[in-house]
Amino acid sequence: MSEDLSDLDWHKVAEPGELAEGRVKSATAGTVSIALVHFDGQYAAMDNHCPHQGGPLGEGSIEKGVDGKCWLRCPWHGWDFDPLTGSPPGGHEDSGQETYPVEVREDGIYVGIEPAPLHTRTVTDVMAETFVNWGIKSVFGMVGHSNLGLADALRIREEAGDITYFGIRHEGAASFACSGYAKLSGYPAACLAIAGPGATNLLTGLWDAKVDRAPVLALTGQVQVQVFGPGAFQDIDLKSAFDPVTRFSQPVLASSNHAELASLACKNAIVERDVAHLIFPDNVQTQPSDQPAGAPQGRLTVGDIAPPEDALTAAVDAIAEASRPMIIVGYGARDGMDQIIALARTLNAPVVTTFKAKGQIADSDPLAAGVIGRSGTPIASWFMNECDLIIALGASFSNHTGIEPKKPIVQVDFERMQLGKFHPVTYPVWGEVRRTTGIIRHLLSGREVKAIDQRSELAERWSIWREEKQRRLGEDRGEGISASAVFDALTRLAPDEAAIAVDVGNNTYSFGRYFEPTGQRVMMSGYLGSIGFSFPAAMGAWAATRDFAEHKHRKVISVSGDGGFGQYAMEFTTAVKYGMNITHILLNNSQLGKITKEQRAGEWPVWQTSLVNPTFAGFARACGGYGRVVKTRDELDAAMAEALAHEGGPALLEIITDAELV
Repeated sequence: MSEDLSDLDWHKVAEPGELAEGRVKSATAGTVSIALVHFDGQYAAMDNHCPHQGGPLGEGSIEKGVDGKCWLRCPWHGWDFDPLTGSPPGGHEDSGQETYPVEVREDGIYVGIEPAPLHTRTVTDVMAETFVNWGIKSVFGMVGHSNLGLADALRIREEAGDITYFGIRHEGAASFACSGYAKLSGYPAACLAIAGPGATNLLTGLWDAKVDRAPVLALTGQVQVQVFGPGAFQDIDLKSAFDPVTRFSQPVLASSNHAELASLACKNAIVERDVAHLIFPDNVQTQPSDQPAGAPQGRLTVGDIAPPEDALTAAVDAIAEASRPMIIVGYGARDGMDQIIALARTLNAPVVTTFKAKGQIADSDPLAAGVIGRSGTPIASWFMNECDLIIALGASFSNHTGIEPKKPIVQVDFERMQLGKFHPVTYPVWGEVRRTTGIIRHLLSGREVKAIDQRSELAERWSIWREEKQRRLGEDRGEGISASAVFDALTRLAPDEAAIAVDVGNNTYSFGRYFEPTGQRVMMSGYLGSIGFSFPAAMGAWAATRDFAEHKHRKVISVSGDGGFGQYAMEFTTAVKYGMNITHILLNNSQLGKITKEQRAGEWPVWQTSLVNPTFAGFARACGGYGRVVKTRDELDAAMAEALAHEGGPALLEIITDAELV
């Protein structure tokens, strides 16, 4: 400590009279944590970290020992120090605690600290800079004791304007937010957690991202290297825990090539469209490093691979000869819809989507046939029955989708493993969907195509279905609004370019059946089907609208039941904190409605599916957001329009729904 007090930076650490005689408190002077003591009429300040295990002396107490002398006692393990000098009674540390000058001024108690040295570049600085170079723009997470060095590196990058950090209430929401971010943008965000339970809380959202091929970067703290293995506090084998859910998972050690590890993590996430994971032991995070940051230049290439033309010959011949072809579009075809719709125009063929691909073609398009499968429409099912060739583009053939395997099938996919994964297909074609579809169109040009014009049939089937939906709109048992009415209103009021995150349950089946997209992007927990997905995913989508110019115009909407929203309800405060303009449509039927329905269908008694709920609209208002409850269909349109128009933070529209009218 400098003997010239004029060289010190003085920080106010307490108000006059705040600290009673004989008491001690923790305080922060600049960035230094101190224990401030008021004892024997004097004030003293010392390093707040006990040399034993870093216990906070400011949370201890001044107690009289058997020798009659008063000692400041560490609250963790009872080590003692002189309250005014920081000296130990002996047997611990000969040097005692570092002390700092104290001045009692009129307006409070001040502590003098030497000016902070210039920041020394660390291992995590190198890695955070590398993440930025690879395009990481948003981080969702929770700062905690085993990731503080990494968190500080992220803070520096945020202050430089390179990233935006969102502090969440539960780590599961962070990983779901990253999944939603990737499902809208196609690029990874990062989620941050501490060791042990913080890291394990990430796993559900990471599994959702993995099975739906959404790139995510997971960053977890870890206990110090020297206590790996013997069972230290919050020490679990994170490498083993994360191996099944990641494409890449590695610890960051002092001897690592830190820029290269960060680059490989980002590359695995982006190229493999998967989860990449880095483990940061506590003591490694702040070690100095002079390594340059990594960057993607020369390490990425375009992914629009095309099959050889001769590999397409049989497939193109089959398409040209088919009289009633239909196109099934999966989520993997989302970036190729311009070419797909152009192919559909060439063939006058209906375009059906899987549920995950809902919204990739507007239902108002004359060739749109809605969603196929359990969440679908009778239109899609009708054309599935009548077709003589299926052209499946970027579809995974999930059992929920129900693509008829006995029909002749042309399947195009970027993933070789997806081709004929569940059963043989007639014409498997390996290639990027958009480019391959363009080549098919080129090869068909100038050829006689035998496909009939199915547009009049499409119009007829839509007319039948819309008449049925209109009849359902009139259903009212006096026990809440029907799901068909909710999604009829959303169809009319949602902006064409909105991003909509949907949850699971009856509300989601009804969304698939009744909502007619007009250009919206839909995100869901597809293969995992995880309850609670929608609201945190919407937070991630909202962040993506800020990070990517092509999405900045999108209104973000989330849809769930009461059971789904309850999983991460406190994240509404996160949305309030960061001013996230998310409109949440909550269908409240006071039960896990889908499970009730399944119990009845299986001839089981209905058991343990009822829910006791707060007033969700009131909860939203208590959190600082917009909240409104709707109980009748007459007020639905006005309330939904008001919620969608709300700016300056999140809005929650609670709609009391009839569990039987799904």
